[in-house]
Amino acid sequence: MYKLLIAEDDLRIREAVKVFFQKRDFSVTEAGDGTEAIELLREKEFDLILLDVMMPGADGFQVCRALRKRTDAPVIFMTARTAEEDQLRGFALEADDYVTKPFSLPVLHAKAEALIKRHKGIRQQNRLEFCGIAVDLKEHEVRVDGRTVGMPPKVFALLVFFMENPNRILTREQILDAVWGEETFCYDRAVDTTIRKLRALLGNRAGCIKTIIKVGYKYEVKDDV
Repeated sequence: MYKLLIAEDDLRIREAVKVFFQKRDFSVTEAGDGTEAIELLREKEFDLILLDVMMPGADGFQVCRALRKRTDAPVIFMTARTAEEDQLRGFALEADDYVTKPFSLPVLHAKAEALIKRHKGIRQQNRLEFCGIAVDLKEHEVRVDGRTVGMPPKVFALLVFFMENPNRILTREQILDAVWGEETFCYDRAVDTTIRKLRALLGNRAGCIKTIIKVGYKYEVKDDV
Protein backbone atom coordinates (compact mmCIF):
# COMPACT_ATOMS: atom_id res chain seq x y z
CA MET A 1 0.00 0.00 0.00
CA TYR A 2 1.44 3.36 -1.07
CA LYS A 3 1.31 6.32 1.31
CA LEU A 4 -0.01 9.55 -0.20
CA LEU A 5 -0.13 13.06 1.22
CA ILE A 6 -2.54 15.48 -0.44
CA ALA A 7 -2.24 19.15 0.53
CA GLU A 8 -5.22 21.04 -0.89
CA ASP A 9 -7.43 23.73 0.70
CA ASP A 10 -10.45 22.92 -1.50
CA LEU A 11 -12.34 20.25 0.46
CA ARG A 12 -14.25 18.98 -2.59
CA ILE A 13 -11.08 18.34 -4.59
CA ARG A 14 -9.31 16.84 -1.58
CA GLU A 15 -12.20 14.48 -0.88
CA ALA A 16 -12.51 13.41 -4.53
CA VAL A 17 -8.80 12.62 -4.78
CA LYS A 18 -8.83 10.80 -1.42
CA VAL A 19 -11.76 8.56 -2.32
CA PHE A 20 -10.38 7.77 -5.78
CA PHE A 21 -6.93 6.83 -4.46
CA GLN A 22 -8.23 4.90 -1.45
CA LYS A 23 -10.27 2.70 -3.79
CA ARG A 24 -6.94 1.90 -5.50
CA ASP A 25 -5.25 0.77 -2.31
CA PHE A 26 -3.54 4.01 -1.30
CA SER A 27 -3.25 5.16 2.30
CA VAL A 28 -4.20 8.85 2.11
CA THR A 29 -3.30 11.61 4.58
CA GLU A 30 -4.89 15.04 4.13
CA ALA A 31 -3.67 18.57 4.81
CA GLY A 32 -5.93 21.59 4.41
CA ASP A 33 -3.11 24.12 4.17
CA GLY A 34 0.63 24.38 3.64
CA THR A 35 1.55 24.74 7.31
CA GLU A 36 -0.27 21.51 8.18
CA ALA A 37 1.43 19.75 5.27
CA ILE A 38 4.90 20.76 6.52
CA GLU A 39 4.06 19.46 10.01
CA LEU A 40 2.87 16.12 8.59
CA LEU A 41 6.06 15.80 6.54
CA ARG A 42 8.08 16.17 9.72
CA GLU A 43 6.14 13.33 11.36
CA LYS A 44 5.64 10.80 8.57
CA GLU A 45 7.15 9.45 5.37
CA PHE A 46 5.17 9.35 2.13
CA ASP A 47 5.58 7.65 -1.24
CA LEU A 48 4.04 10.62 -3.10
CA ILE A 49 2.99 14.18 -2.29
CA LEU A 50 0.24 16.06 -4.14
CA LEU A 51 0.53 19.82 -3.60
CA ASP A 52 -1.91 22.59 -4.44
CA VAL A 53 0.06 25.68 -5.46
CA MET A 54 -2.21 28.29 -3.86
CA MET A 55 -2.83 27.40 -0.21
CA PRO A 56 -3.14 29.40 3.00
CA GLY A 57 -0.39 29.16 5.61
CA ALA A 58 2.35 28.24 3.16
CA ASP A 59 1.91 27.90 -0.59
CA GLY A 60 2.86 24.80 -2.56
CA PHE A 61 6.24 26.21 -3.55
CA GLN A 62 7.15 26.81 0.11
CA VAL A 63 6.01 23.32 1.07
CA CYS A 64 8.04 21.78 -1.77
CA ARG A 65 11.15 23.71 -0.71
CA ALA A 66 10.71 22.47 2.87
CA LEU A 67 10.04 18.84 1.97
CA ARG A 68 13.04 18.59 -0.35
CA LYS A 69 15.23 19.08 2.73
CA ARG A 70 13.75 15.88 4.15
CA THR A 71 12.70 13.60 1.30
CA ASP A 72 13.19 12.88 -2.39
CA ALA A 73 9.68 11.40 -2.71
CA PRO A 74 7.90 12.34 -5.95
CA VAL A 75 5.87 15.57 -5.94
CA ILE A 76 3.01 16.52 -8.26
CA PHE A 77 1.71 20.10 -8.23
CA MET A 78 -2.03 20.64 -8.71
CA THR A 79 -2.90 24.12 -9.87
CA ALA A 80 -5.36 26.33 -11.70
CA ARG A 81 -2.44 28.49 -12.81
CA THR A 82 -1.02 27.74 -16.25
CA ALA A 83 1.70 30.39 -16.51
CA GLU A 84 4.96 28.89 -17.75
CA GLU A 85 6.99 30.72 -15.11
CA ASP A 86 4.95 29.01 -12.36
CA GLN A 87 5.67 25.61 -13.86
CA LEU A 88 9.37 26.39 -14.24
CA ARG A 89 9.48 27.57 -10.65
CA GLY A 90 7.93 24.29 -9.52
CA PHE A 91 10.36 22.18 -11.51
CA ALA A 92 13.28 24.24 -10.25
CA LEU A 93 12.18 23.24 -6.74
CA GLU A 94 12.47 19.59 -7.87
CA ALA A 95 8.80 18.85 -8.41
CA ASP A 96 8.23 15.86 -10.67
CA ASP A 97 5.06 16.81 -12.52
CA TYR A 98 2.28 19.36 -12.88
CA VAL A 99 -1.47 18.87 -13.41
CA THR A 100 -3.80 21.75 -14.23
CA LYS A 101 -7.26 21.98 -12.69
CA PRO A 102 -9.68 20.63 -13.63
CA PHE A 103 -7.78 17.37 -14.07
CA SER A 104 -8.67 13.75 -14.79
CA LEU A 105 -8.46 11.55 -11.70
CA PRO A 106 -7.51 8.45 -13.73
CA VAL A 107 -4.67 10.38 -15.40
CA LEU A 108 -3.52 11.78 -12.04
CA HIS A 109 -3.52 8.25 -10.62
CA ALA A 110 -1.58 6.91 -13.61
CA LYS A 111 1.03 9.65 -13.24
CA ALA A 112 1.28 8.94 -9.51
CA GLU A 113 1.76 5.19 -10.02
CA ALA A 114 4.42 5.77 -12.70
CA LEU A 115 6.37 8.22 -10.53
CA ILE A 116 6.26 5.99 -7.44
CA LYS A 117 7.37 2.89 -9.34
CA ARG A 118 10.17 4.80 -11.05
CA HIS A 119 11.32 6.28 -7.74
CA LYS A 120 11.26 2.96 -5.90
CA GLY A 121 12.95 1.04 -8.71
CA ILE A 122 15.49 3.63 -9.73
CA ARG A 123 18.45 1.83 -8.15
CA GLN A 124 17.09 -1.67 -8.37
CA GLN A 125 19.91 -4.19 -8.80
CA ASN A 126 22.48 -1.38 -9.13
CA ARG A 127 21.10 -0.49 -12.54
CA LEU A 128 19.55 2.62 -14.10
CA GLU A 129 17.79 2.37 -17.45
CA PHE A 130 15.72 4.89 -19.40
CA CYS A 131 15.26 5.71 -23.09
CA GLY A 132 17.79 3.22 -24.47
CA ILE A 133 20.49 4.25 -21.98
CA ALA A 134 21.52 1.68 -19.36
CA VAL A 135 24.00 2.30 -16.54
CA ASP A 136 25.55 -0.43 -14.38
CA LEU A 137 26.40 1.43 -11.16
CA LYS A 138 28.55 -1.38 -9.79
CA GLU A 139 30.68 -1.86 -12.90
CA HIS A 140 30.59 1.82 -13.96
CA GLU A 141 29.48 0.70 -17.41
CA VAL A 142 27.23 2.61 -19.81
CA ARG A 143 25.40 1.06 -22.75
CA VAL A 144 23.54 3.14 -25.34
CA ASP A 145 21.14 1.09 -27.47
CA GLY A 146 23.16 -1.98 -26.51
CA ARG A 147 26.53 -0.43 -27.40
CA THR A 148 29.12 0.03 -24.63
CA VAL A 149 30.23 3.66 -24.31
CA GLY A 150 33.28 4.65 -22.30
CA MET A 151 32.91 7.79 -20.19
CA PRO A 152 35.32 9.87 -18.09
CA PRO A 153 34.42 9.87 -14.35
CA LYS A 154 32.79 13.33 -14.28
CA VAL A 155 30.74 12.63 -17.40
CA PHE A 156 29.62 9.31 -15.90
CA ALA A 157 28.70 11.00 -12.60
CA LEU A 158 26.71 13.62 -14.49
CA LEU A 159 24.75 10.98 -16.40
CA VAL A 160 23.98 9.10 -13.17
CA PHE A 161 22.75 12.30 -11.51
CA PHE A 162 20.45 13.02 -14.44
CA MET A 163 19.08 9.48 -14.49
CA GLU A 164 18.45 9.54 -10.75
CA ASN A 165 16.38 12.69 -11.24
CA PRO A 166 14.29 12.05 -14.37
CA ASN A 167 11.96 14.81 -15.56
CA ARG A 168 13.25 17.26 -12.96
CA ILE A 169 14.67 20.61 -13.95
CA LEU A 170 18.12 20.79 -12.40
CA THR A 171 19.89 24.11 -12.01
CA ARG A 172 23.60 24.45 -12.75
CA GLU A 173 24.18 25.03 -9.03
CA GLN A 174 22.43 21.75 -8.14
CA ILE A 175 24.49 19.90 -10.74
CA LEU A 176 27.75 21.45 -9.51
CA ASP A 177 26.96 20.48 -5.91
CA ALA A 178 26.03 16.91 -6.81
CA VAL A 179 28.75 16.12 -9.37
CA TRP A 180 31.70 18.31 -8.37
CA GLY A 181 30.93 18.57 -4.65
CA GLU A 182 33.57 20.48 -2.73
CA GLU A 183 35.66 21.24 -5.81
CA THR A 184 34.80 24.90 -5.33
CA PHE A 185 37.03 26.09 -8.16
CA CYS A 186 34.45 24.78 -10.63
CA TYR A 187 32.01 27.20 -12.24
CA ASP A 188 28.82 27.11 -14.30
CA ARG A 189 30.64 26.72 -17.60
CA ALA A 190 32.10 23.43 -16.34
CA VAL A 191 28.53 22.06 -16.32
CA ASP A 192 27.86 23.20 -19.89
CA THR A 193 31.18 21.79 -21.13
CA THR A 194 30.61 18.41 -19.47
CA ILE A 195 27.06 18.22 -20.82
CA ARG A 196 28.38 18.80 -24.34
CA LYS A 197 30.76 15.86 -23.83
CA LEU A 198 27.92 13.71 -22.48
CA ARG A 199 25.64 14.51 -25.40
CA ALA A 200 28.40 13.66 -27.86
CA LEU A 201 28.89 10.27 -26.21
CA LEU A 202 25.15 9.54 -26.12
CA GLY A 203 24.86 10.03 -29.89
CA ASN A 204 21.28 9.55 -31.09
CA ARG A 205 20.07 9.50 -27.48
CA ALA A 206 21.47 12.95 -26.67
CA GLY A 207 18.04 14.50 -27.16
CA CYS A 208 16.88 13.20 -23.78
CA ILE A 209 18.97 15.94 -22.13
CA LYS A 210 16.96 19.12 -22.56
CA THR A 211 18.29 22.64 -22.05
CA ILE A 212 15.95 24.78 -19.96
CA ILE A 213 16.86 28.33 -20.94
CA LYS A 214 18.02 30.53 -18.05
CA VAL A 215 17.45 27.69 -15.56
CA GLY A 216 19.46 24.54 -16.24
CA TYR A 217 18.85 21.09 -17.72
CA LYS A 218 16.41 18.19 -17.58
CA TYR A 219 16.76 14.47 -18.34
CA GLU A 220 13.42 13.89 -20.08
CA VAL A 221 11.62 10.57 -19.78
CA LYS A 222 8.20 10.41 -21.38
CA ASP A 223 5.37 8.50 -19.76
CA ASP A 224 2.53 6.81 -21.60
CA VAL A 225 -0.07 8.81 -19.67
